[in-house]
Amino acid sequence: MIAIDIDSRAVFRQAVLTALDAAIERGARRIVCVDRDFADWPLEATELHASLAAWLRRPQRQLVLLAAGYDPLVRTHPRFSEWRADWMHAIDARVPAEAGPHEWPTLLLDDGPVCLSVWQRDPWRGRAAVDAVAAHAARDRIDAELQRSAPGWPARPLGL
Repeated sequence: MIAIDIDSRAVFRQAVLTALDAAIERGARRIVCVDRDFADWPLEATELHASLAAWLRRPQRQLVLLAAGYDPLVRTHPRFSEWRADWMHAIDARVPAEAGPHEWPTLLLDDGPVCLSVWQRDPWRGRAAVDAVAAHAARDRIDAELQRSAPGWPARPLGL
């Protein structure tokens, strides 16, 4: 993956797919995605579901999602929501433990050098790259929030 400068929603969506492919190709064991609601992410792509499913079938793979809430994701990405039910054992969807204002970065990180980060959405500004320094800094920025977070997206409404 070469560096991608994100300057629009369309470029962001393509950069997400490219970054996920790069993480999967390099054999990442863990991919972390952070966003306030994931509404702008390309989660409806069936190719993405197939790629993630093949990756999650491998031993000790985990997809971690951190969002303020998952209702917008369920509304905008119903196929992803349905697909996710089959992979509950390997997808950890979390919300912040403490209510209140959070500064929500948009991040996609693997356990190595793959890093996608959006700093601004209007206009879109960000970067996706294989950059160990940027990835390490982004993981440091979000690790404390992940440690304090709680499970936040039940497989079925009302836990049924």
